[in-house]
Amino acid sequence: QVQLVESGGGLVQPGGSLRLSCAASGVSGSTFESYAMSWYRQAPGKERELVATMTRYGSTSYADSVKGRFTITRDNAKITVYLQMNSLNTEDTAVYYCHARRMLEYWGQGTQVTVSS
Repeated sequence: QVQLVESGGGLVQPGGSLRLSCAASGVSGSTFESYAMSWYRQAPGKERELVATMTRYGSTSYADSVKGRFTITRDNAKITVYLQMNSLNTEDTAVYYCHARRMLEYWGQGTQVTVSS
């Protein structure tokens, strides 16, 4: 059973940056490499949306709203995926969830990101 734990959320001013981390457990590094890893977010009153994905091959894709501002990376040795978020604005306020998918899919519990002055 894969478990995902996000961290790094918090309160940041518009224009600021945050780096989210998602640490996986219950899986070896070599198996973690085969997972597609994604970040989703859900703002109050809105549906959960896909923010960024990194495939097992290292290919990345981003929602149009975050392109050029967010970067997803992974460290297979540390069994961790990251989301670097720059130039944050109030519309980025949401709970951010880590997601892993191979044959099954797994979700983290989420971490709150609030962008406010």
